[in-house]
Amino acid sequence: MSARLGIIGAGAWGTALAQAAARAGTPSILWAFEREVAKAINETRENPVFLKGVTLDASIHATNNAADLSACDAWLVVTPAQHMRASLEAFGVHLKPGTPVALCSKGIERGTLKLMSDVLAETLPEAIPAVLSGPSFAADVARGLPTAVTLACTDADAGEKLIKMIGSANFRPYLADDLIGAEIGGSVKNVLAIAAGIVEGRGLGKSAHAALIARGYAEMTRLAVALGAQRETLTGLCGLGDLVLTCSSPQSRNMSCGLALGRGEALADIMAARNSVTEGVATAPAVMELAARHGVDMPICEAVAAIVGGRASVDDAINALLSRPFTSEGA
Repeated sequence: MSARLGIIGAGAWGTALAQAAARAGTPSILWAFEREVAKAINETRENPVFLKGVTLDASIHATNNAADLSACDAWLVVTPAQHMRASLEAFGVHLKPGTPVALCSKGIERGTLKLMSDVLAETLPEAIPAVLSGPSFAADVARGLPTAVTLACTDADAGEKLIKMIGSANFRPYLADDLIGAEIGGSVKNVLAIAAGIVEGRGLGKSAHAALIARGYAEMTRLAVALGAQRETLTGLCGLGDLVLTCSSPQSRNMSCGLALGRGEALADIMAARNSVTEGVATAPAVMELAARHGVDMPICEAVAAIVGGRASVDDAINALLSRPFTSEGA
């Protein structure tokens, strides 16, 4: 019997990963919160709510029953970061000890300031932790367009097992062992993408956009290294690669949020019009608390946190950044 993959979360990304697994020859059980989503996937081979227009492989079975994942050989967890703890606690009773669990959500838990791997260690210590992160839009992955990502796992055998379950010619996971670097890259880039969207929405030009990516990358790297990550990790797919993608296309939920903010829309109105999570909004204040705890300077992320927290207008935040003292590029 072939290995089977369990995927918790049938949003666009979870559904796309199920498609990637199907191309690798791995059947999957896709858990959906919404009954209508599970029903539609099983009956019409489409996720009309989160990934409309993509015909899903017959090897994907959607369910609303968490117990169905107990027979799976590995899990991908794609629930939003701020709901990760509750999800893991709810599903944990169905996990076989020693099962690889790859965390696919990008964020820092508010309040505790825990990374998702820390949350997994606290809730499901019997799992083998992994992190899947990198420059990838769900629609691209679902349609089989070439994509490369980082699969970070400290257990090389478990990492190779996961890669065999989801990897194919057009979906290429690269194995790494730095969970912290992969998580910080994936989390901070969402905050920086909001800033990049604001730059575009305010019409500040491509030069400003490029400068923001470069200086944002420096902020991301400083925080990751302070938390114990390998600097080299941030030069790869889950760091610089993901940052460039997310900051360069309105297909990114975070950049599109920034675009709307830059054009003068209110955050409450932007969020109310969406049926998916914009992780950077919740992550921004958590990033700044974590940076303060470790004495890391992150002025761009601080500006985003002030904007989404209602403490500064877009123009005031931009002026504050442009009024900072000149310094060396390494600072």
